[in-house]
Parts: sequence; C-alpha cells; structure tokens
Amino acid sequence: MPFSPFLLLADAALVESTAGLLSLEPLDGPSVFRWLARYRAWADALAARDRCREASGAGANMPGAPYRFLADPVHQYLLVAGRTSFGGLAFGDLRRLALDIEVVTTAGYEFPSAARADDRIVAVALADSSGFRHVVRGDRLDERLLLEECTRIIRERDPDVIEGHNIFRFDLEYLEARARRHDVVLRWGRDGSALRRRVARLQIAERTIDYRRWDAAGRHVVDTWMLAQLHDAGARDLPSFGLKELARHFGVAAPDRTYIDASQVARTLREDPERLVAYAIDDAVETLGVAAVLAPPYFAQAQVVPFDYQTCTLRGAAAKIDALMLREYLYRRHAVPAPQPTAPVGGGHTVICQQGVARPVLHVDVTSLYPSLMLAHSIGPASDALGVFPALLQHLRDFRIRAKRLARETAEPAERAHLGALQQSFKILINAFYGYLAFSGGHWNDYNAANRVTAEGRAVVASLLERLTGLGATPVEADTDGVYFVPPPGHRPDDDDALLERIAVGLPAGLQLELDGRYAAMFSYKMKTYALLDARDRLQLKGSAFRSRGLEPFQRQVIEEVVRALLDGRPDEVRRIIDRRLADFGAHRVDVRAFARTETLQESLDAYRLKVNAGARSVSAAYELAAAAGRALEPGDQISYYVTGHGAGVAVNGHVKLASQWDPARPDENVEYYQAKVREIWERFRPFTEFDGLRPYVEEPEPQLNLF
Repeated sequence: MPFSPFLLLADAALVESTAGLLSLEPLDGPSVFRWLARYRAWADALAARDRCREASGAGANMPGAPYRFLADPVHQYLLVAGRTSFGGLAFGDLRRLALDIEVVTTAGYEFPSAARADDRIVAVALADSSGFRHVVRGDRLDERLLLEECTRIIRERDPDVIEGHNIFRFDLEYLEARARRHDVVLRWGRDGSALRRRVARLQIAERTIDYRRWDAAGRHVVDTWMLAQLHDAGARDLPSFGLKELARHFGVAAPDRTYIDASQVARTLREDPERLVAYAIDDAVETLGVAAVLAPPYFAQAQVVPFDYQTCTLRGAAAKIDALMLREYLYRRHAVPAPQPTAPVGGGHTVICQQGVARPVLHVDVTSLYPSLMLAHSIGPASDALGVFPALLQHLRDFRIRAKRLARETAEPAERAHLGALQQSFKILINAFYGYLAFSGGHWNDYNAANRVTAEGRAVVASLLERLTGLGATPVEADTDGVYFVPPPGHRPDDDDALLERIAVGLPAGLQLELDGRYAAMFSYKMKTYALLDARDRLQLKGSAFRSRGLEPFQRQVIEEVVRALLDGRPDEVRRIIDRRLADFGAHRVDVRAFARTETLQESLDAYRLKVNAGARSVSAAYELAAAAGRALEPGDQISYYVTGHGAGVAVNGHVKLASQWDPARPDENVEYYQAKVREIWERFRPFTEFDGLRPYVEEPEPQLNLF
C-alpha cells in the first residue's frame, strides 16, 4: 500500500530541507508537537530522525526530545490510514500453526545450548488449526535436512500465525542458531524473506521481560508463554507457566497425551523414537489449545487498535490507549502533547480485617470501579483538548456491555466465542484507562488526575466495608475495588441479589456492584496473600508468600498441603504434614528435583568475576559452579544445584553441587539445611493450627522463608 511515514516535531526547523520531505504541516492547538512532517520513503524518515537526534542531542522519544518518531512502519501506516486488521474475520478464520522442537543436550550439561556442537534438534512438531499434524524427525534426517524440511512445510501450509510456547526465548533462538551453523536460511516470510529478530522488552505489572522479538513477513508470531504471563498479571490463578500445567489448567490437555521427562529425550530417541514423536506432537497440539484460550482477546484488539496482531500480544494496554488517542489527534490534525514527568500516585484501599479460615465467603466488587469513577466525575487528562479520552472510554464501555449482552443471547457457539473475546478485550482496555493516566510514556498522561481516581476509589471501598459491617457481615479483606466477606448470619445463596442491593445503598451514582465469586472457604494469611477453595474443591493460592518462584519446589508443595488442610478444617493434620516431610528428608526419600534450585545466568563468567572483584555484586553459587565446571557457558544458560554439607547454617556458596551430580544411591544433600526450611514453614503456619475460624488481624513479625 502507498505509505508516507511521518515525524512529529516541536520545531519545523529541525527537518527543513531534509531529503524526501513531502509535506510539513502545522497542527492545531498549543501542544508541544505542532508539526507533522511526511516523507516519501521509510529511509528518508529514518534519515530525518537521525538529523533530529544530531541537532537536539536527544534520542527519539526520550523525555524532553523536540521530536517523536515511531519506529514500527506498520504501526505508522495503521495510524495514518485509519485501518486495522482482520476486518470481518473471527478468530477461527485464522490459519494457525503451532511449532515445538525437541533437542538433545550434551552429556554433563543440565540444559540445552544451541552453541554446543553436540547439542542438536531431533524433532520439530507442527500442528495447525485445520487438523494437520506432522513431526520432522531427527532420527531420519540430519539436522541440516531437518531445518530445510521444516521451512518447506511452513511455506507449504502458509499459516497466518505461527504459535509456540516460549518460542521467542527458546525455539526460534535455537532453530536460528543451528541454521546458521549449517548455512541454512529460515525463509519463513510469505515473500520468501528470512526470519528477522530484534531486542525487545515487555513490562508486565512489576516484571520486565527481556527477549528477542522474531518477525516473519506476512505472518504473526505469537508466544503462548508471553500470553500466560499477561493473563496471570490480572487473574493470578496459574499454577505455573509450563505448557503442560497450562494445558491442564485450561482443560485442553488430552487424557491420553504422552509425557516424557526433558532429561530423557536422548534416551527416548534411541530406545523408543515413536514415543518421542507422540510427545512432540502433543506439545504442539496443546500449544494450539492454550492459544485458543488466551489469544482471542488480542485478535479482537487488533480489529480496533492501530497495532498488528503480533504487536497486540506484546504491548501493554496503556500503549494501545495512547495509540488510539494519537490516531484520533492525527486524523483531526491537532497538536500532540509531550508526556508529563513521572510523579507519585496513591494506591487503592487494601486492608486485611481478619486472619484465619472463613466459611463461606463472598467477593463483591464494583464493576470497572476506576473507569466508572472517571466517567461519573469527568476525570481525564488536562491536556486532552479534544475530549478524546472520555469519549473513547465511554464508547469502549458501551461496546463491551453490548457484546456481553449479545454473547448471552446468541445460540451460535462460534458467535458467542467471538463476542466473548470482544468483551474480554475491551475489558482489558477499559480497566487500563486509569493506568494510562500514570503511564510515563503516555502523551496525555496526568498524574494529578490519577491521584483523584485513587482517592475516590479508596473512599468507595471504605464505604463498602462500613456498609457490610453494619449489615452484620464480616469483612475479611479488601482490595482495590472489592471486598471478601462472610455474609450475615442466616444468609442463603438465593438471597444474593437482595444482599447486593442492600450493600450498594449509598454508592455514588454510576457505580454498580456485582458478585464476583462465591467460595466454600477462604484462608486469610496476610495482606494480599490468601487462598480460596471454590464449590468444586479447587484451590487457588494468591500472593508471593504462597507462590514465589524463589521457593524450591518442595516448599511450594508443603505450603499447598498445609493450606489445603487448614481450609478443609483439618488443623491437626498440619503438624503431621510437617513431620512427614522432615522424615522424608531424614531418610533421603526426596528427589533432587524437589529441592534443587535453578538459576539463569544473566551475564558471562568474565563479567561476573569483574563485578565480584570490584565489590559490585556478591558471590553466586550458580556462577561459582559454572566456573568450577570448566564448561563453555553463556548468558541464558541455566544451572541447577543443591546444598551439601551438614548443618542448617552452612555457607551455601561453599557447599553446593550440580543437580546432575546427585546420586540417589549415595545421596549427599544437606538434610539439616532442608529440614530447617520445612520447620520455617511450620513456624509460619503454627499459629493458625491453634484456633479455628477467624480472629482480628494484628500485624506481627514472622519468620521469613529465605532464599538459602
């Protein structure tokens, strides 16, 4: 399509006389970026960007830079053309192909590395949404031919989307590295072009994920591992981010699927290659299933926002709101403000009222609390001269309500799924409008407005707590927009609607309560850390103290067992769980996978040594093991190790061994060290075994589960 890339400018003189300049147009309004420069070609726009950088001394999009340049040409085109993706299509219309590779690891190493000559790909499983299933087998083809056959099939199947689990950080990295070793070009683009990659970063809540983004011309690459991270940031309900666990969680795992331990791939290839083939194809099919659950909201967003589908899965909701705003301002030829400098914003009203086990428990929340407050009180960015922000919010809210209603009314499953994805995608965007006000990269951000929203929200939640207490209910914990509580005595489930009406009395106009959950039991541990048991006996653990990935696997297992016993009304069982685990360690009955710690090397050994010698970082057991092993390890490689020696207070860095060195016939793990971790868990939960039900929350110091 014809396309004229652009720059936004505070000063037209920055680009006067630049090559390929088609137009230099003044924009209405007093905002900072009041000039729009259009160029003949992308190369001309890049040259103009470089000139602006040299003249101003500021990189593109840096705070205070007198110009703005959007580095994605597809995003630029969609912004100025007013077009979006997939018009008239449903998610099921996409041709989706899932890819999964199996590799063997050189003896003596715990994890695979494409840089090692003897590591190699032994299977590439391909499964698409039309029912196609195939495994390119490394027991029949050498690695070069395997890579060429994989490329041939991808071009033949011609998918719109290539899906994979952790495909950015593993599968494509590995495939491309091995292809370079064999001088094979992965021509996966629809125009015959090679895969391209670039360094990227994804911010999810408080986490930053560094990765390499891979692009295939004319196709979208979607990583279900990334989608799971985004899902869990809001839902906080995933047991882990591994494919098998996700497939079971979302109900897409086949009952007869094949499982193989990753450490047994080489052995299975030798002894039972058909089993390895079955395992690989099951992985690919499960990836298709997980994507079918997690991807539709982003497909729906691509029909609305000026980002392509792949980018919709990799950009935060605040960036999408900024893009919607920018599209409208460019369409109306209005000047664009610069982002405000970062400022502090007050949080929501969170409080824990009771500790212990509550039965039963209801959770009520205010439907889209912050967006509703923003609409009810006309809270928006002061710099939004055109009033686009509230109009967008109202439009998306109305559209979501209509989509939810239509989804309930339609009898057609495909249409219901499509409408469900639409309403979910708009829910994500609507709930991000508050966050956008405090988004440092947002051109229309407004920290004062964000503080107004949270202040109003805190008042609403405080009034809910007061109202519940007055009705005879027992509030347990309040979060940003809702409350967990034990209903008043004598309350029956068929009285839920009437109870909601009584709780809602006195709420500001425009706010609506909804019953968000009913639970058989809730265990309230501390602020933002609790467990829920639903009517189907499913357990959800919320909070880092229960789910931290800094805990060894056995610690998470013990915590889950203990919490389950408390929720089931078996507090006496907790001590028996602890004693059983202590005895298991004492008798060396625990497998190394339960107590080994796995760490990813973030820098080279040389860089690590320089920092340690300079006092810039502490000694790391993982790096010391890597150095002692004398192996060629690189950033991104993983080390699994366990603690040896005797005594709970042993210096860990001097008493560790690789997990691969653990011998079940001669176990040498530090029994006292791991038993001490079990006792720490007992000390944390012992007080809850000494009373039944709830007690008022009193913050007390507690033993900490430490890293070592």
